[in-house]
Amino acid sequence: MKEQIAFERLTGLIAFARVGSLGSFTAAARSLSISPSAVSKSVQRLEQTLGVPLITRTTRSLALTPEGRDLHERALLLLRDAEEIEQMAITARSEPAGTLRIAASLPIGIHVLAPKLPAFRERHPQVMVELRLNDQFVDLVEAGIDIAVRIGDLADTRLLARRLAPHRFCCFASPSYLASRGRPSHPDELVGHDTVNLRYQSSGQVLRWPFRVGDREVEIVPSSGIVMDASEALMAALAAGGGVGISADFVAAPYVARGELVPVLSEFAVERHNITAVWPESRRTNPAVRAFLAHLQGTMPRSKNIHPS
Repeated sequence: MKEQIAFERLTGLIAFARVGSLGSFTAAARSLSISPSAVSKSVQRLEQTLGVPLITRTTRSLALTPEGRDLHERALLLLRDAEEIEQMAITARSEPAGTLRIAASLPIGIHVLAPKLPAFRERHPQVMVELRLNDQFVDLVEAGIDIAVRIGDLADTRLLARRLAPHRFCCFASPSYLASRGRPSHPDELVGHDTVNLRYQSSGQVLRWPFRVGDREVEIVPSSGIVMDASEALMAALAAGGGVGISADFVAAPYVARGELVPVLSEFAVERHNITAVWPESRRTNPAVRAFLAHLQGTMPRSKNIHPS
């Protein structure tokens, strides 16, 4: 009986740690691969066992009580210890196996990772892959993520990291738009064109367009009639004749290959080296993580159709 009580308390602490870190029962359930109701009941049993409320619930949000905040810090230590034990057991296997949880932004997930997963699974059939796409950066350990692929500067220096192949940032437009409005020959000429821009979901800021002009890199923010917060929507608007837009070449490559978009101002395109795979120290020797890193290395898609216009 004591063992049963101790086990329920342990599972309750792990569920509570995830809820406190991720901010919702649904997100915690997803990270633990169980139902939201199971997470909620586990936390409720923990509250009953301890005799104190840990979470204040409303119809729209939840918040930790003062007692909950104190316990959350201790529960995170327990969660990290449990993660390390799990990783030690996984490392003992020489063949990659088990669940590999990968996090990435939507464009990276769609255009870089998803096309590579079938070949990875063919080589490692004992690995079940969960790909989670979200523009928000999360604590990998607290969210139960094994490896993430991120674009931009890295804020968490505690993570192990490996740069992936570079990509180019270039302007694109549909052939029909260019036929009716003409092709700009310099970034300054974008003032006379319709443009479609991207707004970052994470910060709310609009994208600044970089160009290589001579030996300098300059940035402009065009006055755009259409602004979107998803790269796929941006591509669809450009393909429909919405104007000129800017994007990473691997996002535009499928549209270029189908003839729906063509590169514009390619001689002013800039190269970026800021797509990085990151993973926690505890995953250093995880066979599935190591196998996936080897699979990714040097395989960033590049469009052979994207060349100076």
